[in-house]
Amino acid sequence: MSDEIIVVTPPDEPPPWWDAAVFLAGPTPRSADVDSWRPAAIELQRRWSGGRLVVFSPEPATGVVPDYLGQIGWEEAGLHLADRIVFWVPREPATMPAFTTNVEWGTWHRSGKAVFGAPPEAPRNRYLIAGATAEHVPTAQTLDETLAEALDGLSPGARRERGEREVPLIVWRTRSFQQWYRAHVDAGNELLSARVEWVFRRGARRRQVVYWALLTDIRVAAEDRVKARQIVLSRADLSSVVLFRPAPTRDETLVVLVREFRSTASTTDGFIHELPGGAGPEDVPPLEQAAAEVHEETGLSIRPDRLRAHGHRQIAGTLSAHRAHLFSAELTEREVDTLRATTDTPFGEAGSTERTWVELHTWAAIRAGDLVDWPTLGMLTQVLTDRA
Repeated sequence: MSDEIIVVTPPDEPPPWWDAAVFLAGPTPRSADVDSWRPAAIELQRRWSGGRLVVFSPEPATGVVPDYLGQIGWEEAGLHLADRIVFWVPREPATMPAFTTNVEWGTWHRSGKAVFGAPPEAPRNRYLIAGATAEHVPTAQTLDETLAEALDGLSPGARRERGEREVPLIVWRTRSFQQWYRAHVDAGNELLSARVEWVFRRGARRRQVVYWALLTDIRVAAEDRVKARQIVLSRADLSSVVLFRPAPTRDETLVVLVREFRSTASTTDGFIHELPGGAGPEDVPPLEQAAAEVHEETGLSIRPDRLRAHGHRQIAGTLSAHRAHLFSAELTEREVDTLRATTDTPFGEAGSTERTWVELHTWAAIRAGDLVDWPTLGMLTQVLTDRA
């Protein structure tokens, strides 16, 4: 993979593919006698190594903006296409007030793509710096350090062509996106556009993407048509576990559920009643995650080799692209007694707001009531059918 840098200025169109892209956001000089900071920023990026890097520089090569509305559209497109948005704000109220920069910062500082830099002496940046701190946006006080922060994590890049270019690396690199995208590629479909509408991040410096949502246009090969403006929502796959104690009849089989308050609940008691399970970092195998979730949400320690795998399926296909990996384990009478003794004890992830309560129900009671949702009912049916 050979390294190259392509600088794109308005009104030019970007190249058809790249490995990474950076947008240089910040104030533009209002007069010719004021030097721009962008040439130095472009030169600093010459240390890039990771394939083809596209740098969106909103200053026209001629130094003149002939079409103001066209400039707005060009910048908006470049901001969406960029993997990193460099906000360098050497604000000077008379010559570089950075009014537009303030607007762009407000729009993009929570995107997971922003980097903020400003000289310590630059005025009226305290509010922006406070926002950067609150959102764990990398910050710096020199242009060199700001560019270093921007390039950190981009190399090596990932080649994206045509509509793929609209998927920033922060989403492109997730297993959940690649899993969804590979399914469409294998079906012969083509991603024409994919604008990021929302990304939810957590973890150290909020670098772990938990949820993402794209607004997509996809050419559907089997139907020879374009399905336009469809939202694709996804998250990391779940590991769900059916813990049960066999009984003389299937209806009498005892099943473990966990009760947890979730804001999405539309049940009569305002709680979700579900299987023990959840998601963790994408590098943790589903089996290990399943065992960890059982311990976290019920207090039981179940060795991974006791868990039987039942495959994986999408569980909310009209809403989300993520899947659940299903496992099960037969409990001993002693384990059931342990669980019965802890039904009034809250469990959950240490240091989080998660709080779960153990419940024991017969299969007949679960089917007859409305505690669980349809996917949970389906997973229980799969496990008890596989056991027959």
